[in-house]
Amino acid sequence: MERRSLLRAAVLGGTSAALGGTLWRGAAYAAPAQPGAGPYGPLGSPDANGIRLPSGFTSRVIARSGQRVGTTSYTWHNAPDGGACYADGTGWIYVSNSEINPGGGASAVKFSSTGAITGAYRILSNTRTNCAGGKTPWNTWLSCEEVDRGYVFETDPWGAKASVRRDAMGRFKHEAAAADPVRQVVYMTEDVTDGCFYRFRPTTWGDLSSGTLEVMVAGSGTSGPVTWARVPDPSGATATRSQVSGAKRFNGGEGCYYANDTCWFTTKGDNRVWQYNAAAQTIELAYDDSLVSGTAPLTGVDNVTGSSSGDLFVAEDGGNMEICVITPDDVVAPFLRIDGQSASEITGPAFSPDGTRLYFSSQRGTSGSSSGGITYEVKGPFRA
Repeated sequence: MERRSLLRAAVLGGTSAALGGTLWRGAAYAAPAQPGAGPYGPLGSPDANGIRLPSGFTSRVIARSGQRVGTTSYTWHNAPDGGACYADGTGWIYVSNSEINPGGGASAVKFSSTGAITGAYRILSNTRTNCAGGKTPWNTWLSCEEVDRGYVFETDPWGAKASVRRDAMGRFKHEAAAADPVRQVVYMTEDVTDGCFYRFRPTTWGDLSSGTLEVMVAGSGTSGPVTWARVPDPSGATATRSQVSGAKRFNGGEGCYYANDTCWFTTKGDNRVWQYNAAAQTIELAYDDSLVSGTAPLTGVDNVTGSSSGDLFVAEDGGNMEICVITPDDVVAPFLRIDGQSASEITGPAFSPDGTRLYFSSQRGTSGSSSGGITYEVKGPFRA
């Protein structure tokens, strides 16, 4: 896929992109990623937190559901899910959703330049089953409700401004969102077995109060050209996925991530990672566990994020409780594994602004209950 050179250009150019797209050569499509030796080497023995990491990496627990975060007075939410990081002066903020109903919402943890926890607080309340979402270029967090006719809520990671429900972005079983600043759209996944892939075109970029909701239209294959069609009624009185003839179906849309003209998204029903080339308006498979040689290292695909090296990090819902890496040269391998938490799932992977720390959660921890969630930080020599 040769993503690395594109990524470097984006990072040096000061954009928020953290993952490049395929270099397209005519009508050719790259083969899906295959198992191989990962760039960080084999996983070691479980550390004190039960996490198996490559050599040179360490983990720490940031927060536990029902307990105070660090030395703050704030109690961390249950069932931590999708997340993102935001630069905050010399430090940063990690935002995390809560996938419970009722209650839901989202919280944030603030870090100093050294990584010390300096604050924690609520940024969204009284919503339902907030699963994933996405970061906007204007530094807000889109928190998505994974319920029938659910909403998208735009929230302030600093907690200073009230959250706003964005009705124009459609009512459906939302999962994740990813902003494309070039085409000035927001892509969104839908977590149902016959779901669709959407994009929202705001009337004014940076203002999500009005715009046009569109759905991807394409053939039944796994690669080829696509088009977009307007969804007539975003309110979902009739299911949005049922309003446009020829809308392409995806089996359980999950994570969604954009950078450098490419939007990556996962579908859990068939364990696939898709890539949409927005410039060429084509789609293809980046990974499919049924097409790998030997044992598939990545199953239960869920949330996704990227690093400045062009590596894609995919979290598992179940599987071996791993975060796997898909490299620019189409190798897929485990990056980390959590032992002793088989009744949980890994959620919310996101890199700190400097790319040296990876945040994520085990949604149900060792207890298998939403009240047992654990949020982690992994620090180490991530590829630049």
